[in-house]
Amino acid sequence: MRKTPPSRDVQRERREWRRESDRWAHERHVEKGYRIKWGYVAIAYLVEFMVIGASLWGAWLFAGVYSDGDSKAFYFMLLAPLVYAAVELCRVPLGILARTQRSYLIRMLAVVGIIFAAGVTTKSVSQLGEMMFHPRLMDAAKAKTALKDAQADRATIDGRIAAADSRVAQYTAELDQIEKRAAENAQQLSALPAQRCERVSGTNSRGQRYSNLKCVTDPRTATLNAAVGKATGDRAAVTKALEEARKARGDLDRGAADRKVADAEQAYRNSVNRSQLHSFTAMVYGVDPIDVSEAQVHAFLRIFVFVPALCAAFASTILALCAVSVRRTFMDEDDLGAVVDPAATPYMLDSITESLRQEIGLTAQRPPREAHTASGEVIPIDRRPPGPQPALPASAAGAGA
Repeated sequence: MRKTPPSRDVQRERREWRRESDRWAHERHVEKGYRIKWGYVAIAYLVEFMVIGASLWGAWLFAGVYSDGDSKAFYFMLLAPLVYAAVELCRVPLGILARTQRSYLIRMLAVVGIIFAAGVTTKSVSQLGEMMFHPRLMDAAKAKTALKDAQADRATIDGRIAAADSRVAQYTAELDQIEKRAAENAQQLSALPAQRCERVSGTNSRGQRYSNLKCVTDPRTATLNAAVGKATGDRAAVTKALEEARKARGDLDRGAADRKVADAEQAYRNSVNRSQLHSFTAMVYGVDPIDVSEAQVHAFLRIFVFVPALCAAFASTILALCAVSVRRTFMDEDDLGAVVDPAATPYMLDSITESLRQEIGLTAQRPPREAHTASGEVIPIDRRPPGPQPALPASAAGAGA
């Protein structure tokens, strides 16, 4: 806390300095013809830098996701956003130029530049908006694809069950035929006569006696044995196919298909409920979020992306335009350069004529002394009219003497 009072001289000098500074600034603004509120311009530039920073960061993330690890493709994808950022930086100066320039051609060019720069900003901000909604939309799209697959699987479950039952019946019939054929072959093989063996004796070419045991088999035995072996191989193959067909038929369950559809529908509903875009679309169209179509979602996506992008593109520019206060200069305020409406000319001439008439009449009625007085002569102190003067009292005469 200050213990000594402030100096009055210092306060007076500070106050005079502030007045002089304000007067100088005012005269400078009058000479230029406009005044810029730099606080608003600073806010406009702050908004602009925030938009540029968010656009560049979004472009960096976008390039990292979609460049697939290729460094050259990554940097190629960042070249255009850098140029867009440079163009976006021109919007605030163009807005100031549109208000401060006196040439209408320059103003028109500045407005065209603002529109072009706003288009670039709209593109960058709309990309950021789409990236904001993209994860939820992809999640909802995957869940909807799974739901459609489950519904299609349930719709064809009856046909697939019938086909599986047909395959099982076919393999069962083939197995029965093979079993029947194998049984017939075994029965025929068992009905064949047994092998006959007899002693054969004689003399060979050397004159030596021999005696051997010779067995004779029925010639149908080999054929029936081959048929039995083939039936055994066929039985094994058909048995394996029948087991696979029965397993596939066991997997086909109407209840399981219904449960799969219900689970997929619940997953899709959860994904849709987490998607803000689906919720707003359902609220606008008055339907359940799970019932909104892709066309409705993308129509609402255009509103949610492009409208905020346009607002962001023109917000800082409008602020920069409003930060400039245009005023009349000394030349504009000069009466000699003022433009008079032709309709008011007769009234002005009548007023001037009446004033002149009154001035001439007053001058004619004035006495010569007043005319001399009006001409700038010295006014006498004694203004008494000429003629006999009244006698002064004695005391007054003595005092005058």
